[in-house]
Amino acid sequence: MAIHPTAIVDPAAELDSSVEVGAYSLIGPHVKIGAGTKVGPHVVIEGHTTIGRDNTFFQFSSIGAANQDKKYAGEPTTLVIGDRNTVREFCTLNIGTVQDRGETTVGNDNWIMAYCHLAHDCVIGNQNVLANGVTFAGHVHVGDWVTIGGLTGILQRMRIGDHAMIGFQAHVAQDVPPFMTVDGNPLAARAVNLVGLKRRDFSAERIGVIRQIYKLLYRSGHTLDEAKAAIAALRGSEAGAADGDIDLMLNFLAASTRGIVR
Repeated sequence: MAIHPTAIVDPAAELDSSVEVGAYSLIGPHVKIGAGTKVGPHVVIEGHTTIGRDNTFFQFSSIGAANQDKKYAGEPTTLVIGDRNTVREFCTLNIGTVQDRGETTVGNDNWIMAYCHLAHDCVIGNQNVLANGVTFAGHVHVGDWVTIGGLTGILQRMRIGDHAMIGFQAHVAQDVPPFMTVDGNPLAARAVNLVGLKRRDFSAERIGVIRQIYKLLYRSGHTLDEAKAAIAALRGSEAGAADGDIDLMLNFLAASTRGIVR
């Protein structure tokens, strides 16, 4: 274990022997950190925080601090971070609240750029990119392979579907369906996230069906219920190559309580 002599690590903290801790960093008593994780200088990791393997925390990050909910009364809620995440400078990741799931969760392989804020009870999936200054209010759920442009603010309890892309300086006040590119002020759906899907080796058949889904949702003049029925009818097209994508969209729409970006 490589701990800089100026770092303060509570004796009760559980750190794998391969963890690195930089100068002037502070690790609290209820923290657990897995193998290969690197904590840079001037980082504070506190609260009931569990961190997996091979993460990197850059200088001046605040991880596991008390949430910014006025109802918080010191309950031992948690922050759980998976593996291979990169957290850049001045990021703040807070613990959960007892009013929700009691845990803020970050998955694996996320790239979290400088000045991002993940508030209480957020659930962040895997392989997401959060550009500089992205701010999540509490209870936000983000899927996998999502890209969010810099200086974007996301309202409480919003949901962002897999493979979505949100443009620069967006104000997200409705759910963002899977596969969509949204931007502008007011926020609007512009197209399918073709670049992202091609980078992830989606077949031409799957992309073709996803483009049909986009047209049914946003260009057909259908009501949402009519669009959902038409999307369901696409099952089996292109030899069923996109049936999983169709189900992903329908399940997302069925669970939406705040409406979707139009």
